[in-house]
Amino acid sequence: MRNQTDIRHDITNAIIDALQNNPDSLPPWRKPWCDDPNSGLPTSLSTGRRYAGINTLILQCSAMKQGFKSRWWGTFNQIKHAGSCVRKGQKSTKIVLWKPIKRTRVDEHGKDTDDNFMVMREFAVFNCEQTTGLDEFRVGHTKPDNDTAPRYQHADDVIDATGATINYGGNRAFYSPSDDTISMPFRHQFETPEAFFETCFHELCHFAESRTGFDRTKPENSYSFGELVAEMGSCFLMGELGLPTTDNLENHAAYLKSWLSAMAEDSKFIFKASAQASKASDFLLSFSRTTEDKAEPLLT
Repeated sequence: MRNQTDIRHDITNAIIDALQNNPDSLPPWRKPWCDDPNSGLPTSLSTGRRYAGINTLILQCSAMKQGFKSRWWGTFNQIKHAGSCVRKGQKSTKIVLWKPIKRTRVDEHGKDTDDNFMVMREFAVFNCEQTTGLDEFRVGHTKPDNDTAPRYQHADDVIDATGATINYGGNRAFYSPSDDTISMPFRHQFETPEAFFETCFHELCHFAESRTGFDRTKPENSYSFGELVAEMGSCFLMGELGLPTTDNLENHAAYLKSWLSAMAEDSKFIFKASAQASKASDFLLSFSRTTEDKAEPLLT
C-alpha cells in the first residue's frame, strides 16, 4: 500500500503536467462542456453524486488526457453491477478517499487514550467510455431538447439565495471585505451570459471565504492561493449548474507561474485549494438546495 506522501506527489505532478505541457488546453478545473445531461463535473455512477475536492481535478485531468466526454465514473464492481464490464486493456484512474482510523496510544501521563484521525486511501475507477456498454451514460445518447435556448434562471436563483449584497455599475468586479459587498459591472457589459455568471461566482467565492473558515491573514493563504480557490470554486459552481465555462484565461495566465511554483514546493497545496473551493461552492449552493440535496454530501 502506497503512503500518503507518494499519493499526493503523483497527483500533484499529474496536475502540474496538465498545466505545463498542454498550453493549448484549458486547466483541468475549467471545461466548456456541451449542454448534455451526460457531460459536466465527474459524477459517481453508483450514487449519482458528483465528486469534490481533489478528485474533481484528478478525474478531469484523466478525461482531458484520454479524451473522455462523459462525466460518469465507477469502480470495476459498480460497472459490473450496472450490467456492463470494463473493456480489456483499459487502465483505471486512481482517486482518493479519506477513511477514519481509530487507535489506542499511551499519552504523556502513561494512560491509554483513543486517537481518531483520517488516512488517505486510493481506489480505482473507470469512465463509462471504457466499458462495453452503458451507452445511456455517454454524451450524445439523449436527444437534445428542441428548445436549445440556454436558461439561466436557476443560476440567478443561486446568486439571489446567498443574500450577498451585489452592487452593479462600473468596470471592475471585486469583493470588499471591509463592508462585505460585491461590486460587478452590469450584465450587458459582459460578452456572454456565461462570462457574467463565471465572474459573479468568482466574487461570491471570496464572499464565502470568512464564512467557510478561510483565514486570509494566515501566511500560507497568499493572494494567489485565494485567487486559485475562487477560480476553481467558480468553475465548480458553473459545472454544478450545467453552465459551460468560458475559454478566457486572462486571470489564469496571470497566476499560473505562482500556482505551479507553489505546487512544486508543497504537494498539499493543490489538495488544500481544491478542498476549499469545494467548500465554498457547496456553501453557496446550500442556500438554494432542497432538503434532499443537502442530505447528499459530495464525494471527496
